[in-house]
Amino acid sequence: MPFGAPPLAPNDPDATIFIPRVGGVPASSRWPVADPDALRPYDSLVPRMLPRLPSGAPAGEATVHVPRVEPKAAPPSIAKSSGQMAIASLVSRITGFLWKIMLVWAVGTGVENDSFNIANTLPNVVFELLLGGVLSSVVVPLMVRSQDDPDGGAAYTQRMLTVGLTVLAVGTVIAVIAAPALTSLYTEQGGHANSALTNAFARLLLPEIFFYGVFALLSAILNAKHIFGPTAWAPVMNNVVVIATLGLFMLMPGKISTDPVQLSDPKLLVLGIGVTLGIVVQAALLVPPLLRTGFRFKWRWGVDKRMKEFGGLALWILGYVAVSQVGLTVNTRVLTSGDPGGVTIYSNAWLLFQLPYGVIGVSLLTAIMPRLSRNAADGDVRKVVADLSYGSRISTVMLVPIAAVLTVVGGSIGVALFSGGANSAAEAERLGEALAISSFGLLPYALVMLQLRVFYAMKDARTPTLIMVVMTVVKIPLLYLCPVLLDARDIVLGSMLVNSLTFVVGAIMGQVWLWASLGNLRSKRVLGVILFTVVASGLGVAAAVAAGWLVPDAGGQATVWVKLILQGLVGLAVSFGVLAALKVEELAPATKRFARLAKGRQRRGE
Repeated sequence: MPFGAPPLAPNDPDATIFIPRVGGVPASSRWPVADPDALRPYDSLVPRMLPRLPSGAPAGEATVHVPRVEPKAAPPSIAKSSGQMAIASLVSRITGFLWKIMLVWAVGTGVENDSFNIANTLPNVVFELLLGGVLSSVVVPLMVRSQDDPDGGAAYTQRMLTVGLTVLAVGTVIAVIAAPALTSLYTEQGGHANSALTNAFARLLLPEIFFYGVFALLSAILNAKHIFGPTAWAPVMNNVVVIATLGLFMLMPGKISTDPVQLSDPKLLVLGIGVTLGIVVQAALLVPPLLRTGFRFKWRWGVDKRMKEFGGLALWILGYVAVSQVGLTVNTRVLTSGDPGGVTIYSNAWLLFQLPYGVIGVSLLTAIMPRLSRNAADGDVRKVVADLSYGSRISTVMLVPIAAVLTVVGGSIGVALFSGGANSAAEAERLGEALAISSFGLLPYALVMLQLRVFYAMKDARTPTLIMVVMTVVKIPLLYLCPVLLDARDIVLGSMLVNSLTFVVGAIMGQVWLWASLGNLRSKRVLGVILFTVVASGLGVAAAVAAGWLVPDAGGQATVWVKLILQGLVGLAVSFGVLAALKVEELAPATKRFARLAKGRQRRGE
């Protein structure tokens, strides 16, 4: 019916018959199917057109044949998928922390750990420059669109794998050969880093680039098919391999040789090869689930229209990654100019900082990306805005209380987890202070990641790059001020603070840019949720501080653990309790899930 035409009478043969479908949550679902704000009164009705009756046929005698339309299987709900992945992500983060803690116990936070961390960062950096940012941001949207092809996107996926594997193989070989040049970018001349040891670790760890890429490519294919479980659990097995490696490392006698550094050193070989083996296992675990989907790989060369589109987007994303790596390089050089252990403290504090986001934000983004990509491909701005608003609000109610409590318990976390073995309590406390001072950036970081996915789903790779340029321009001068204004011991604290400030800038810019692109972003509702959450979190912080006064300052690990657990539980309980009392709707998915789990345990107990 043309836009603006009067509605047809109900008895008109061309009128639309609305046949209601059964809405609501499936009986087996434990989470809401979708954000209620994304639904509209008539979204639960399926329009079905009846053909016009043949002219001359009496209306009472005509037989109307309605063609049977097989409904497409609905993809899993965002909340349900993200909830399942959150469990896997939590296990992955916990096991990842365990091996980081074991590494600190084994070698401390000195030069050896700094050298390992710099070398272990290089595979990620090179992978991101080659394909990483492109794979995580562009491939899923384009693969979702390719599923409309007659072959279900098989040819496009094969071309993508062919190009990706080739680029990764060539890039990995070049990176291993150029290891000394790469490590020199991250160590300040005259600083406290050990260049020879960093180079030795880099030779052993840089082959990870290829397997990082294989994992990312296969993850993109599975996620586009709404298969999230294997990609969420594979990193757990990676961590298990590394934990076993560190167990063997700690049982071996002696220490890693630093003067002179020998690539044949058994402890050096065990640590380097074992960590790389973990990434190999992580990638290999995705092959069986991919084969079960019916996909078969074959080399397919050539460039089609979508590959050209991919290339255009990829150039902007490579620019984004390159600019971000400039900031990372400057940050690492500033850290190596301070006291030894700065890189290790920063690395572990950043890992702790990302834990809440990794459990909640990454799970949410992974689940929301295919639907967001589909809505953007269909040009449905309303649904794109609904996904953005929902993701922002869920991130707010879940992350702000955690960030607030981290400002109180940060020091205790550092001492509880990282003091012991070769690491002192003072160094562990400095790590916790770095976490506490930067925790305010947790929500801005999550919002920046969500905003990037929205831009990429709309095939806009230019805007995120420009935003990253501004963030880096703000970040670099502030980083160089750290050695000027702070003692060498506190440079790592300043770096973490600058990092969080940069995410605040990025989140504000992204919101303004999206408002200019999409119009009304339902910002009032998001701001309302933020206001309620900040109030609740403030009360949680006050309660956590008061709880800390109840614990006598007797010193020792036991006291630190008691204080950490008490303050953490009280702070989070008060924060989320106030949100529940205020009936903040965005908390409902979590509360309903916990209620069902409690009922299930109660029934089992009966």
